[in-house]
Amino acid sequence: MSNFEFDRLKDRLLEHLKQVVRDRSPGFSSAGHFFVSHYIQQELSQWGAVEPFHFTAQGQQHTNWILNLPGTAPTRPPILIGAHYDTVPGCPWADDNGTGIAALLEIARAIKDAPARSPVRLVAFDLEEYGLAGSRAYAQHLHHQGETLRLMLSLEMLGYCNSSPNSQRYPSEALQKIYPTQGNFIALIGQWQTIPAMMRLWWSFRTAGVRSQWLPVIDQGRIVPDTRRSDHTPFWDLGYPAIMVTDTADLRNPHYHQPTDKLETLDLDFLTYVCQGLMRGIKAL
Repeated sequence: MSNFEFDRLKDRLLEHLKQVVRDRSPGFSSAGHFFVSHYIQQELSQWGAVEPFHFTAQGQQHTNWILNLPGTAPTRPPILIGAHYDTVPGCPWADDNGTGIAALLEIARAIKDAPARSPVRLVAFDLEEYGLAGSRAYAQHLHHQGETLRLMLSLEMLGYCNSSPNSQRYPSEALQKIYPTQGNFIALIGQWQTIPAMMRLWWSFRTAGVRSQWLPVIDQGRIVPDTRRSDHTPFWDLGYPAIMVTDTADLRNPHYHQPTDKLETLDLDFLTYVCQGLMRGIKAL
């Protein structure tokens, strides 16, 4: 990707973030929630027919938005790429998870322009912050239908970077001894069966210019509960291969679930490199 293309991608990511970074929890900021839901639907609809997946949680109907894009090998099972668009009350939703949604929208553009080998299914999940309700309902639907997936990728906070010493924490002392102490990498967390895919993504991130680390888990991540805190978890629990792509949330970002999770706290170059790496990696899977 040339400097010109990099700058254009960065500008588009910024424009998405300007639209979606706002208080928009479903229960307390319904107007903001509706606006962002509509924005996602509108942006994805540029590239194909967007399907709603309705589900009920706490007596209310909510919606995941789905866009299916064909691959050059159409008989392959699809790669599902998901990011959640809800937030907790009082949080502007910049890194969590405006960055994931911005990347999802730009991945849709890239795959439409240059299809991957596998079909790609992009899903904007609602109610991740409320018990993973949207992804859980959709994973159960796929399982009930007997549908297979080549891979599920959960985009969970992609834009916070800190190169200072000891800026990165870990949920266990063992991990602290193995992995870097600088929070300037993107993490890949998946079942041991997804190691080949994590290695391909690791290489794609490196060639895009961003550091990456990967962590295989067993027993659906229950030994390290922090690995189960996003929309990949319902897919893990139903036996689907899934990887969380993350800047590690509160293990690095001090603005996690705080009113200070604002656009100006993000590293847009880091986010752009991550998005570029995802685009390359998805086409290689």
